[in-house]
Amino acid sequence: METSSEDSARRAKRALLVRHASVVRRRASRLPPVVRGLMWSAAAGLLFSILNTVMRKLAMELSAFETQFLRYVASLVVMLPLVAHAGMSSYMPKNVIGQFTRGGVHTIGLVLWFWALPYIGLADTTAIAFTGPIFIMIGASWFFGEKMRWDRWVAALFGIAGVAIVVAPKLGGEGGIYNLVMLASVPVFAASFLITKALTRHERTTVIVVWQSITISIFSLPLALLAWQWPTAWQWIAFLFCGLIGAAGHYCLTQSFGVADISATQSVKFLDLVWASIMGFLVFSDIPSQSTIIGGIVISASTIWIARREARSRIR
Repeated sequence: METSSEDSARRAKRALLVRHASVVRRRASRLPPVVRGLMWSAAAGLLFSILNTVMRKLAMELSAFETQFLRYVASLVVMLPLVAHAGMSSYMPKNVIGQFTRGGVHTIGLVLWFWALPYIGLADTTAIAFTGPIFIMIGASWFFGEKMRWDRWVAALFGIAGVAIVVAPKLGGEGGIYNLVMLASVPVFAASFLITKALTRHERTTVIVVWQSITISIFSLPLALLAWQWPTAWQWIAFLFCGLIGAAGHYCLTQSFGVADISATQSVKFLDLVWASIMGFLVFSDIPSQSTIIGGIVISASTIWIARREARSRIR
């Protein structure tokens, strides 16, 4: 009798949670697309900041390329129950070549990113990544035929100036080359995100995220085998955590691309520097340099400025 009442209580709680989730989903769906895009983008930034913190810790203990491989294998493992429940046929992409192209391009960016990650503070990594929207904007003009107006060029120039402020003081140091390697990964990731934007026209978000993990795992395996070292128990747990956080982050990012224009969702990117600075200090005792903060503000300001101009031009 007691067990029956406990089961009834659990079912009632579950039903209440489902109702609350349904209400939240309905209210969120009524928000303007740009607002929803900003919310998805902000959530993605927080999740990726947590992911980068754990990834940097793992990359300091294992080879960078093994860390890259296991991070995406873990994402695939985390998503396997969803795939098994729905059936693999429901996750077959309409554009297989596009999925592998996106995975290949993203893998190149990851190779550069993971190579530099152990040698650069999280705040510096984030500040350099702020140039992503600038490269995305330029790439959108090439691939999607969007016009590069004068204000876009101004934003691009200020973004480059911000990068110079962040990177230049560190070039003479021991890890200077790694700042350039990290910077080289940014336009590659921008190309990957542009491909993702194109894929969202015909593919579901979950399909894109699953195939990202499949393709990157395949492309990353050869490099991982070059310096393979079996992870410890805690490292396996950390990789599974990263798989969950990474999959959730890419889901939020892809959702933001699907509900709003890329340029309209960039104004919340400045929050990434806040998260990275806090986590870098708490976990690695990193203190952001003055050049990193100033450069990050310059890059973020240029991104926010052009995003607002883009929004006004659409209203007109």
